[in-house]
Amino acid sequence: MGSWTNPTAVAPRSVGVLRPEVQDVLVHRDRLDPDPALATWVEHYWTVRWDLRDAEPFVAEVVSHPSVHVTVETGTEPRFGHVLPAGLVHGVVTRRFSQRIAGAGRVFGVKFHPGGFGAFTGADVGGWTDRVVPLVEALGAEATGFTRAVLDLDTDEERARCADGFLAARAPARDPRYDDVLAVVDDIRSDPRLTSVDLVARRHGVSERTLQRLFRRYVGVGPKWVLQRARLHDAVDRIDTGRYVDLAGLAVELGWFDQAHFTRDFTALVGQSPAAYAARRPV
Repeated sequence: MGSWTNPTAVAPRSVGVLRPEVQDVLVHRDRLDPDPALATWVEHYWTVRWDLRDAEPFVAEVVSHPSVHVTVETGTEPRFGHVLPAGLVHGVVTRRFSQRIAGAGRVFGVKFHPGGFGAFTGADVGGWTDRVVPLVEALGAEATGFTRAVLDLDTDEERARCADGFLAARAPARDPRYDDVLAVVDDIRSDPRLTSVDLVARRHGVSERTLQRLFRRYVGVGPKWVLQRARLHDAVDRIDTGRYVDLAGLAVELGWFDQAHFTRDFTALVGQSPAAYAARRPV
């Protein structure tokens, strides 16, 4: 069987996916909305499937978001050191996320808002940062039944409705501290003028120490990390979509002191300079 492709479908925009033109040919991605009752905690559901059993493997790379993901995964090869099928929790990834895609497989994922999984479960998610652990460690024995139920379904829409039911039955009371964290994260994501934790803390009327404590408990990483990652997401997205005039101007617009600092930070995360990453795009 040849590699599975869907040349007529347009993959959903996923800010942070590196070299999306490559991944869109080799894998099929989709995104589904959760029940509105879960929107406080869940950003969206996502799915990925591939069949490369008669094709060369490739490495998928993502500049990840400060979100925890719950996944139900099946495939011909282990993933993240876990034998499949499996239900997993992916903590926030602080480095560039790289995963070898080989054989055949399918993933149904739940992307929580930054801080959302911590608010939903009551757990301190800092201990899961840069780790992938079995879902039972986070949600207990009931996670096994949920994993099996998702695996038994035939369509992504059915899997999404199964996740709706499972999560809605366990939805906690609203947590005002999480509301505060989410407001700060949304502000960081949307306003490139916020370039320091001090500015963020002053705008939201809290101390930097309080902000650090809340972010570690709910998000799993500090506000400084979230700030820099948001601006790097902006940079990757602008380059991928051609929405910039020159890289020096892009660096200043997104809050870097100069192009040299921007190049250093971009290269450390993406693995190549902004100029090299941009050069792959056809003129």
